[in-house]
This record gives sequence, structure tokens and C-alpha cells, in this order.
Amino acid sequence: MTAVATRYETVIGLEVHCQLITKSKMFCSCSADYARADPNTHVCPVCLGMPGVLPVINEQAIEYIVMTGLALNCRIAEFSKFDRKNYPYPDLMKGYQISQYDLPVCSDGWLDIAPEGAGPRRVGITRVHMEEDTARLLHRTDAVTGEGYSLIDINRSGTPLMEIVSEPDMRTPAEARDYLVRLRQILRYIGVSEANMEDGNFRCDANVSLRPVGAEAFGTKVEVKNMNSFRAVHDAIAFEEVRQAGMLDRGERITQETRGWVDDTRETVSQRTKEHANDYRYFPEPDLPPLKLSRKYVGEIQARLPELPEARKLRFIGLGLSEHEADGLTEDRERAEYFEAVARAIGLDPSRSAKLAANWVLGEVGRWLNTAAKGIEQFPLLPEHLAGLVRLVDEGKVTSNIGKEVFEQMIATGKPASEIIENSGLAQISGEDELLGAVRAAIAANPKAVADFHAGKETAIKFLVGQVMRETRGRANAGVVTGLLEKELNV
Repeated sequence: MTAVATRYETVIGLEVHCQLITKSKMFCSCSADYARADPNTHVCPVCLGMPGVLPVINEQAIEYIVMTGLALNCRIAEFSKFDRKNYPYPDLMKGYQISQYDLPVCSDGWLDIAPEGAGPRRVGITRVHMEEDTARLLHRTDAVTGEGYSLIDINRSGTPLMEIVSEPDMRTPAEARDYLVRLRQILRYIGVSEANMEDGNFRCDANVSLRPVGAEAFGTKVEVKNMNSFRAVHDAIAFEEVRQAGMLDRGERITQETRGWVDDTRETVSQRTKEHANDYRYFPEPDLPPLKLSRKYVGEIQARLPELPEARKLRFIGLGLSEHEADGLTEDRERAEYFEAVARAIGLDPSRSAKLAANWVLGEVGRWLNTAAKGIEQFPLLPEHLAGLVRLVDEGKVTSNIGKEVFEQMIATGKPASEIIENSGLAQISGEDELLGAVRAAIAANPKAVADFHAGKETAIKFLVGQVMRETRGRANAGVVTGLLEKELNV
């Protein structure tokens, strides 16, 4: 427990904005795939905010927000509407943002978290509402005069943006980070967002306040922005804990304000006084009809939801995998599905198949992915091909070490394991007659190990097994070799 935590309790709520993976923007037909486009090329009169144009709701975006709400255990409103959020800023082309205020699509949900080293906690989801993203400001400095100026790229303006607002239920920076990790995992599982903080399509603002330990009333909250990684969110909240505690210890008043995280100096700096809802002069969007979502529509979306990561993790544990293994396999949906395909193709008892598949997917496959810096969808071996190798190792046709060598050759050549083993002469040697010569040669070449064995040192026989394995290029059956050594040494 930190010194701050002995005097004050930290109260944290997070507001997450994530862009949705739709082909077109929220209220017009412009392409939403602008990441590699030249500035101001994915624009039209609607997203430019020209007079007299009318927005049209993106149906796919509404389906995605309903999917998100269901995945976060929210109540889906049968009636909701869009509103105009008015504020003057250069990146807001119309002078207002089409958003939602008092009647969001989703509300009253929750997400369970369990940061490492701490107990579980349920974080309430206040609301999930739909809005449009703003344009992007690019700040520059004139090379001659040294004066700063800003450019506007309108490509991002109008991109479907979903805001997920939590209750102030988190108490530590670690809980906030775990909440974001789990939320991102769910959004990727259901396929509604890429959810990459580094790319700006998953953005987080943190509301942080302190109150004396044991107090019920909330303290004055400070909103922290400009955090572009999970580590930045964690560190910014930790900084605010110390900063606000110091002010309270000195008898100073916390000001409700917006502060920005500065990654270079690892601190927050004041940006502006915090606005309130009435500062935005919300009123219903007159150019869009209300949203009416029937129970039948919501039920159809519910039926299409994939198995969520926590449910899949529990199912994997039920197959006999450890929690650590299940966590690694369910980290992303593609890896979990690849693992299950390998396990099915192995075709043994479900628990046995799951254990074998997990060992290889988390082991050799995981190492290849880390080295290649690629995702599982780019892994070159089909599940049934990897399963074929796993079966050969499990049946004793090749040793584990040879299996790893075959694995590398399969990736390099694209050939199945059985063909590589046959053509390369890598099959395991299990016959006593075939191995007896190598065993006797190892005994003759290592008199000290033989003496150690007779002196009662258990490690000696392991050394001799290693010598036989080296002589046979790892192809010898270690169990058979051990038996032969014991027989020869006890003569």
C-alpha cells in the first residue's frame, strides 16, 4: 500500500472513445478508411459541414454499438435519439458534434476486472453512446519564423465513434489499466473496433479524484487527457494521486479542470477549466429521426455474438488447462480459434487434445509469432498440419526435440511433418538392437560418468542418456536408452 493510499482513497472513472470498423462514415457515404489517405481526400459536403446538407444514420454502426452494449451487459434502449453538442473548436466542422445526451443506445452495464495481484472488481458501465469523430489538428512550427501554426485534416471528421463511460468504480491505476485491457479485448473479439491506442482509434480520458479513507462523498475530479498507451494511463493516474494528495495535505483546494499528460516529462499539466453539460447547449438533432430498436432486432444481434473471452477462458479451464494457459490462449479471438482447430484436428480425448494443442500453440507457435512480430492470422501452418506433427510426437514417432526441428522445416518448406520426417530420416529410434551400440559406445567413452553412477549419483545416467541422444541426433527413445544403460551398467 502506498503512502497516498493510507490517507486517501483514489476514485477513478474512464471515458473511452473507440472508432468503429465501418466502410463509410457515421452520417455520410465517405470512406472511413482514411489512415493512409492524403489529407482532406475522404470528404464530402456532409462531413465538411456545408449548409443545407442532411445526415443519414449508418446502420452498421448502430448494429455495432448494440453488439458492444450486449457484450458489456448493458440495457439496450428501445427508444434513443441523437443530439447536437455545441462547442466552437477548429476541428469541429459544423460548429457542433452529432452525439447523444439523455437517451443513449446502451446504459446500466458492467465489466468484471481482476488486475494481477489484486482481487476481482465489478466496474459499472454508465452508458455507451454513438457520435461522430472530429477532424484532426496537425500542429506545426514554421522553420523560418519559429511560429506555431495548425493544419486541419478533415478525413477523420464524421468517422463513427462510440463512447463508453464507466462508473467511478476503480480505485487504483492497475485497475484502470486492467479495465482498458479487458475492454479492448472484448471490442476486438466482437469485431467492432481495431481498438489500438497507438493509432488513435481507442482513446481514453480519466476522471481522477481523492477522498479521505473512509469518506463517502467524492472529491473534486480532474479529467486527464492525451494518454496514448495503457502505460500512460496508469502513470498519469499515479501522478495525479501524488499531486492531488500533496495539495490536500497542504490544505489547498482541488480545481475541477482538464489536464494533459506529457509523456516526455511524465507529468500532467493544466489545459482548461472543466466544462459542464450545460456548457455544450445540448438539444435534439432535428435532421435525424429517433432510433427505435425492437426486441426482435436486439435478439437477432445477441444470437450472432461470438463467445466472449471470459466465457471461453472458463471453458478452456474446464478442459484441464491452467488459468495461465487459458489466459494466453484467449488473449485474442484468432489465437483462441486456431488453438481450438488444432485440438479438434488432434482428435484424441478433448482434455488430452487441449493440453497437447496448448503446449504447441503457446510454445513453438508463440515463439514464432514473437520473433516474426506477426499475428496468428499470418502463421503459415494450417491447424491440421500442426496437429499432424503434434500427433507424431505424442505417439513417439519422433522425439520432442526432433519435433521442434520438423516444425521449423514445415514453416520453411510448407511440407507436412510426415514427409519431412521420412525424407530426412528423423524418425525416432526405439529398437533395443539399434540403440545398443550407441549405449555401449557412450559407456566406453565416459568412464567418470560410469564411476559416478556406481557411486550412487543419479545425475550420471542422465548425462549418459544425453550422450546417446547427441550421437543419434536426438532420435533415440530416451526411455529405451535409460533402460539399456541401467541393464549394461548393472552387469
